[in-house]
Amino acid sequence: MSFIPFNFEIAKHLSLMYVNIALNWNSLTTRLPKAGETILGHKFFVGFGGKGANQCVQSARLGAKTSLICKVGNDSFGNDYVDNLKKNGISTGQTTDAATGTASIIVNSEGQNVIVIVPGANLLLNFEDLKRASDVICKAKVVVCQLEITPAVSLEALKMAHASGVKTLFNPAPALADIDPEFYTCSDIFCCNETEAEILTGISVGNLEDAAKVGCMLLERGCKLVIVTLGAEGCMMISGDEPIPKHVPAGKVRAVDTTGAGDSFVGALAFYLAYYPKLSMEEMIRKSNCVASVSVQAAGTQSSYPYRKDLPQDLF
Repeated sequence: MSFIPFNFEIAKHLSLMYVNIALNWNSLTTRLPKAGETILGHKFFVGFGGKGANQCVQSARLGAKTSLICKVGNDSFGNDYVDNLKKNGISTGQTTDAATGTASIIVNSEGQNVIVIVPGANLLLNFEDLKRASDVICKAKVVVCQLEITPAVSLEALKMAHASGVKTLFNPAPALADIDPEFYTCSDIFCCNETEAEILTGISVGNLEDAAKVGCMLLERGCKLVIVTLGAEGCMMISGDEPIPKHVPAGKVRAVDTTGAGDSFVGALAFYLAYYPKLSMEEMIRKSNCVASVSVQAAGTQSSYPYRKDLPQDLF
């Protein structure tokens, strides 16, 4: 087992993007295949991904100081990923003797995708790792968690942060229908997409009204603020402090590849939560929509994420 030490300059950290790491195997086709069907693609490339890592990279590219607690394989993929994180200015966790997580992604000509994830080393992240990183978690400004590691470990990170008064942002992806109820009560912001919303609530999200219903149901489970991302339609925001759900539209753009757009949004939102806390939540969401809208105009996941210098300065 080999280790990469954390950067413990705690006061400078935006957030702990917590975690996963994956190598993305991307295939571009004119359409998505049907069950049992073999079709020809026109492009293949390998990129860096994993929801936690994606969100962390997007935050870092906006100017945030970030930390990533993670496990990657003691293999060439893991070594490449650690180098990638260093190039993005991200302090990293540790590597272990296991295969690096991977994701197989197929993207059609409209930019829509299907994804299969093999978590690999991500599932070896454990409670002892959290204890070693407790200072990073408890002294961050924002902690972001997902479900591409063991759910119980992700929940413990949220609970540690919540108990220390750290702002928590939970992205329940990939969604599980029976997540622990404490995920709702320990999340200051609960952010899911339409598919995840349906898995969690049983409500099919086909319009803004459906998204509002989902948000209200999640509020009843203990959430403080729910964001349902709606792709090109932007987001629906449902807050316990506001009686009327709020639709925050996204700008119209031509999508080349929507892979990772939700992670771009979450990473941007974490950035604004930490660095512009006086903005209204609606304005944070609007700005995060703008960042994510830029990401869908290029192919790939992290490779499509914009840097601060390439964005309109009125976003900052």
